[in-house]
Amino acid sequence: MKTPVTQPMTAAMTPSFDVQDRGGPAQPLLVVNDLKKHFPVRGGFFDPEKKFVHAVDGISFSVAKGKTLGIVGESGCGKSTTARLIARLMPPDSGSMVFDGDGVAEYGGIELKEYRRNLQMVFQDSFASLNPRMTIVETIAYGPQVHGMATDTALQEARDLLARVGLAPDQFASRYPHELSGGQRQRVNIARALAFHPRMVILDEAVAALDKSVQAQVLNLLQELKAEHQLTYIFISHDLHVVHYISDEVMVMYLGQVVERGPVETIYGNAAHPYTRALLSAVPSMNPLQRTQKSPLTGDPPNPINPPKGCRFRDRCEFAQAVCADRSPALNTVKGQREHVVACHMNDAQFGDVVQGAKA
Repeated sequence: MKTPVTQPMTAAMTPSFDVQDRGGPAQPLLVVNDLKKHFPVRGGFFDPEKKFVHAVDGISFSVAKGKTLGIVGESGCGKSTTARLIARLMPPDSGSMVFDGDGVAEYGGIELKEYRRNLQMVFQDSFASLNPRMTIVETIAYGPQVHGMATDTALQEARDLLARVGLAPDQFASRYPHELSGGQRQRVNIARALAFHPRMVILDEAVAALDKSVQAQVLNLLQELKAEHQLTYIFISHDLHVVHYISDEVMVMYLGQVVERGPVETIYGNAAHPYTRALLSAVPSMNPLQRTQKSPLTGDPPNPINPPKGCRFRDRCEFAQAVCADRSPALNTVKGQREHVVACHMNDAQFGDVVQGAKA
């Protein structure tokens, strides 16, 4: 099947996909402010009250240029919804985003088409992400052609990218997705994302479906491409070992909110939130003396439909006190660690003594 493309353009007309750093290295590439997404739930005949699933409930963070932000948390905490909101695959209910100093879309500043060219996404399901009726080289070249790149240039760049991700163009360019393995398809997805010359790539469980040997190859490839193209990553994963390897900073989410954020070595070596410590204690260890003997968490997360006020983790926290039910903890800097923030009353100057006393 012939791929529909735009009319070929001359070299002079071909748009430039060069990376332009507008704000300098000190300015974050992405700043997210109070982002919210609530999904309405259809009520029954005897339950007319309108309810919402609080998938993402007022999160704020920034990602520095050339760095990798790892996002972790249990299933249903809002990681993937956050990624889709950032990529503008769905509109937020409220909040704002700033990309290298410019607002995004309706917030004023960078146009949505330009924003999406600068920010690409790689999904977990490598097969569902590819068009089964297009060859691999057509898949990679299609997006840049839609954005105005000349056909010959786009196809040549697609072949060059295939070679860069470890797939020989002469062998793989004319193949279809079903003729590739899972690891090969994910490499194609990475090449397709890089075809736009993006500045940021969101990887949503991009290596979760791969076996460990292929996973290591793809992770090493991502690290190499990051250095070569000055990329910034948002890396979402359940695998805390992988997040530790690839991330510069880690953000922990629980039930639609950020509970802790900081440099990767600080989070893994000195986690301040009980939920983060519980997640880390569940990581399998090869040392028999360090294996977890009992479950680090008990109970289930609260219902995300109209969740209760106060700390949402309190029903599963062994240090919970009355203040945890009355007040929602704010993200505050951990003492002596400027880049480490945590949302826990044990770290709050006003209530920390009460909770710490109960802990003792």
